This record gives sequence, structure tokens and C-alpha cells, in this order.
Amino acid sequence: MQREEKEMIFSKRVRAGKRTYFFDVRTTRSNDYYMTVTESRRQQRDGDFVYEKSKLFIYKEDFNKFVEALQETVDHIKTELLPDFDFDQYANNDEEQEEKPVAAKENQDSFSNSELKWE
Repeated sequence: MQREEKEMIFSKRVRAGKRTYFFDVRTTRSNDYYMTVTESRRQQRDGDFVYEKSKLFIYKEDFNKFVEALQETVDHIKTELLPDFDFDQYANNDEEQEEKPVAAKENQDSFSNSELKWE
């Protein structure tokens, strides 16, 4: 088994137009866990489609701080910067994307994102 396959524990995909975000749980050689957040953007170059990726590594000791800062930032945008913007207008697109099959679906149900409330 390749190292990449061995270290992947869980993956959640979020499609967003030309971008796709991957939230992956991985394991280290010492059986510790961390999360990667990857943004993949589809672009056309020389008549071919290519994917540009950006990756962020988040380690277990930073999970709480990361979630808190992310929630605070989203709340600030929604309440202070764009209080009249209808963020729910994108909900239909999200629901349509979720209806499509996702690889490793059985693992998705074991992940709880109840701490993230981006309402």
C-alpha cells in the first residue's frame, strides 16, 4: 500500500463552483492525527484543464484555536461587513452538489462538524 493511501483516515469534499475543498484527516508515522485543508482550482491552460492546489496543515493542538478563529471571522463578515447579504442563496447549489456520490461515503458519517456553525 502506498504511503498516501495508508495515512488517509477520513475525507470530506466540498464543491464550490470551480473550486473544491478537501478536509482530510491523516495519520503520522507515530499514529498521531492532523488535518489538511486543500483548495483545488480547475483552470484551463493551453487547451487542457489543470488543477492548482493550496494546502493547509492543522495539527491537533491547534484544532480548538483554528475553529474558534474561523468561526469568529465568518461571524464578523456576516454580522459586521455583510449584514444584509443573503448567504442562504447558495444553499440550493450546495444541496445539488451533495446529491452526487462522494468517494469514501461510509467514512463521512463518522465526522462531526457540529462545532462549525456558519449560519
